[in-house]
Amino acid sequence: MIARLSGKIISKTTTETVIDCGGVGYLAFISVNTSSMLSEPGEEAVLLTHLIPGEDSFKLFGFANEEERQAFRLLISVSGIGPKIAISALSSLTVRDLQEYILTGNINALQKMPGIGKKTAERLHLELKDKISKLEISGKPQFDNSAALIKNEAVSALVTLGYSNLIADKAVRRVLESESAVGLTAEKLIRLALKVALNN
Repeated sequence: MIARLSGKIISKTTTETVIDCGGVGYLAFISVNTSSMLSEPGEEAVLLTHLIPGEDSFKLFGFANEEERQAFRLLISVSGIGPKIAISALSSLTVRDLQEYILTGNINALQKMPGIGKKTAERLHLELKDKISKLEISGKPQFDNSAALIKNEAVSALVTLGYSNLIADKAVRRVLESESAVGLTAEKLIRLALKVALNN
């Protein structure tokens, strides 16, 4: 099992990279997020990996950090999600957003990921909600499930009032970034988010 690559980047695109390790070039499929965090060709890099054997070849998937690799492993453990869909999902969402949407059961948001339909989104929530809550994201506190439920309720309320999901989500996020989440009720969050949405 190849768990880690360390060497000079030979080439890099938004979906794959080749790293020279002791004279051998290893091709790894990566997410857009990992690509943005990697150094440029000619520079040294460390890439965490996950090897998946196939009928005709072995495929190596690379990750800039451990939380993305763990999220990838959780995703491919769900029936109907292969490595290609998993890496696409991690390209369209940050690990933190993926964690939040699964914990709160935000099926609509999960369905927007490439290759994810309603039934698969529901399976993601049911099968991973307990596992993904234990996923620690470096540099940030672990996700608070109670706060997530309040946030989800506020977004749903704004959508019911006629705002798009994008505007509602942005308004609620802006409030949470400026207000202390401690003691913040769903009702207060909705009122404050409405003010933000009205001014946009």
